[in-house]
Amino acid sequence: MDREQALSLICQHVKNPNLIKHMLATEAVMKAVAREKGEDEEQWGLVGLLHDLDAEETTPQEHALKGAEILEGLGFSPEMAHAVRAHNGENNGEEPRTLLAKALRAVDQLTGLITASALVRPDKLATMTPDSVLKRFKEKRFAAGANREQIASCTEIGFDLPSFVKVGVEAMKSIREELDL
Repeated sequence: MDREQALSLICQHVKNPNLIKHMLATEAVMKAVAREKGEDEEQWGLVGLLHDLDAEETTPQEHALKGAEILEGLGFSPEMAHAVRAHNGENNGEEPRTLLAKALRAVDQLTGLITASALVRPDKLATMTPDSVLKRFKEKRFAAGANREQIASCTEIGFDLPSFVKVGVEAMKSIREELDL
């Protein structure tokens, strides 16, 4: 599956424009993380792009299970399907076992924190620095839905928190017009 086919699949399953923007942000950051780790950028990007394919069609407990099933049916590898399932492991019981799955779990939450940080700035992502996101990371009440523990699990994929946030901010800045940020 190429990116255009993935975007077509998203149009069939996802209607919320903010969810689509989140999926685009996750794609961009996953590609950047893959580049840093010497992994397959296209594969990691597709996993990031499609990870919430079933979010509007399932309960929190079922989320990512149906999406992974759809992707497996389209020929995605077991590793890619596992990563999709495991990004919601706290609700569906699938623990991340691979570098790809661990990366998706951390990136998914990081994009939410970066987006929330951008939305309270007059210039949004344009002049955002990793330090401004790290400051918000410490504010537990800010973007409370962004799981700090999962973001901090970036150490399991070989990043310290400041480096991980920097990769995320730069990746999202690179598509800020698509994200309307």
